[in-house]
Amino acid sequence: MKKLPVLLIFFRLLLGPVMIALTYNYGKSSAPVLVVLLFLGMLSDIFDGIVARSTGVSTAKLRRMDSQTDLVFWLCAGWCAWLLHPHIIINDQYAIITIFVMEAATYVLSILKFGKETCTHAWLSKLWGITLFIALTSIIGFGYGGVPLALAVIFGIVSHIDVYLIILLLPEWTHDVPSCYHAWLIRKGKPFKKYRMFNG
Repeated sequence: MKKLPVLLIFFRLLLGPVMIALTYNYGKSSAPVLVVLLFLGMLSDIFDGIVARSTGVSTAKLRRMDSQTDLVFWLCAGWCAWLLHPHIIINDQYAIITIFVMEAATYVLSILKFGKETCTHAWLSKLWGITLFIALTSIIGFGYGGVPLALAVIFGIVSHIDVYLIILLLPEWTHDVPSCYHAWLIRKGKPFKKYRMFNG
């Protein structure tokens, strides 16, 4: 069981290139399979952390690996959406570019302050991941952006602002910080309860 979190992370890492290969080779006919792989990737993202915390292997190294794998997986899924329905991406290109810029800024800010990338796994980031999953499922599976994509953009912006505040408030680098409020508690040296389902 202690090896399962790493296996789930590598499984998700492999899913991204597989999805891109399927998209290039089979085009829109690959959509049903891509949606299934998206779902499997989302499940692996949920359970790797839960299993890691349950088995006592939720180390900083593992959590950083998880975060970077998430980035690769979602970028690959986004690339598939672009390949299948470029008009949807083009119609919302400025909002999507804003999310990319905000994501890059979290890395810059964290590296400048702590010398390493951010790894908060904050609650709002998890909520953004859910809306992103729904949006990409809608685009890839049904060729529709609309409300799902708009919600993903809104929650993406809000969650990134939360991460900026977490980075600014934390006195030193740490992983699994539920929110900017909890970062403030850490800064003040005040204890708080963590929930095994969401953070260790």
